[in-house]
Amino acid sequence: MSPEAQDQADSVPPRAALVLTALLLGAVVANINLSIANVALPDIGRELGASQAQLTNIATGFTLALASTVLYLGAIADVYGRKLMFLLGAALSVPTALLAAYAPNPTVLAGARFLGGLAAAMLFPTTLSLISALFSGGARTRAVALWSGVGGGSAVLGTLLGGILLARLWWGSVFLVTAPIAVIVLLLGIWVLPSKAGEAATAVDHAGGVLSFVAVASLVLGLETLANGLSATLMSMLLVAVAAGLLFFRRQRRAPRPLIDMAETRPRTFWVSALAGTIGFGCLIGSMFIGQQFTQNVLHYTPLDAALVTLPAGLLMILASFPAATLIAKKGGRVTMSLGLCGFLAGFAIMLLLWHPGASALVIVSAYGFAGFGAGLTMASASHSLMASLPIARGGMGSAFLDLTRDFGGAIMNAIMGTVLAVFYAASLMARFRELPPAEASHISQSVGREMTSSYAGAEQVASGYPDHAQAIIQAASQAFTEGKSAALAVALVLSGLALVLLLVKYPRRADEEAFFAEVEANDPQRPSASPRDAKPA
Repeated sequence: MSPEAQDQADSVPPRAALVLTALLLGAVVANINLSIANVALPDIGRELGASQAQLTNIATGFTLALASTVLYLGAIADVYGRKLMFLLGAALSVPTALLAAYAPNPTVLAGARFLGGLAAAMLFPTTLSLISALFSGGARTRAVALWSGVGGGSAVLGTLLGGILLARLWWGSVFLVTAPIAVIVLLLGIWVLPSKAGEAATAVDHAGGVLSFVAVASLVLGLETLANGLSATLMSMLLVAVAAGLLFFRRQRRAPRPLIDMAETRPRTFWVSALAGTIGFGCLIGSMFIGQQFTQNVLHYTPLDAALVTLPAGLLMILASFPAATLIAKKGGRVTMSLGLCGFLAGFAIMLLLWHPGASALVIVSAYGFAGFGAGLTMASASHSLMASLPIARGGMGSAFLDLTRDFGGAIMNAIMGTVLAVFYAASLMARFRELPPAEASHISQSVGREMTSSYAGAEQVASGYPDHAQAIIQAASQAFTEGKSAALAVALVLSGLALVLLLVKYPRRADEEAFFAEVEANDPQRPSASPRDAKPA
């Protein structure tokens, strides 16, 4: 094909531009809620009296629902209609946002966040599967890269919007951001999306869907109880997760239409990029969860200031999607993802080593900037590699699996890093109690000690009741929180390093990667008719 003909094939006509706009806005609605609660966590802790464990539940509720249902809902969309699932997700996003905004207690708020994640699980996987079905060639590569950058960037920029709202309004206002966007997505989707886009006329593996939900949900919920030690609840949850997981994979090998076609996950372009995306994006979400609390609690930033310092992460994540498409085309996924993981490593190293009481804004901003740029490169290349490894008919599985890697990574890393933070924070603060002279220790009862170690907000509440010791209590809590932050970020740093090693060892080089993708596309019977020019309104 001549360069002129290739350019014409890769172009995006006006109708397709509207389709892409609808899908990108849908990705914004689904992603903005991943981190927007983080900036409000200190206020939620104070206003609703939430403990550190409850704050972790609120932060992970959204990703928990996404991770545990996205495979099942993606498969349902593959059969019953991707447009229908997309519209249902947009519609459900509105009432769940209202419920979260006006939640009267931490339990209702965590439940509302879970329902919001369920709406996002309906909406988000269909955005990528529709892109894969309706675009081809260079247009698809650019669309996937833009989808990855906009989706991931909106997850970070949501924090900025939340900070702006918190400067004037109450904590619940941050959850209302997605409601008007979801209404626009719903109306635009009804108008421009085609009624059919590569769906398969087969049955849905409902048994596999239930098992996947039980396995992921019980694992995440179990990890969230780690702060309480090896409890009966933890062991029960982990046993359920292991049993459901084994039954799920057994089911996938036998089901006529499995949620995950095990044969199609074997190529290294699929599973290596999926694992790299899981670790990278999961660690980013975990670091944002901890970073918002650190900057507000320890550095005493206002919610708006704490949100502003995350701006480089969101902007660079979006901006990185543009060179990512070119870099993927010229150097391949191996080089692009490797550079992205190096960005993660640099960002997490700065957070671990240089984030301490009194740290400058430049140090905070630089860490977010490196992590954001790394996320932009990693997620764009991982998304492209994973989707290019599959035929169009399995686009729902691919997009759902990709969403699973991101959301499962986010839920798991939020739970793990939040638990590590809570454990080290409480242990450090208790160690400082034991160092107090008996005369001072006598002023702090056992119940007061529990309140202080439950969360930073609890320590602030105690300090307000002991004005003579307030400064010492806050200083001890800040140091304890810093130690907990460092321990949690050490986990992210180690896991990102392991992902980079795996990528360099296992992911194919550019020539082998291109040959495999060309073979997949040549053997896909639906690919020739999958063009954005064919997209017609229902």
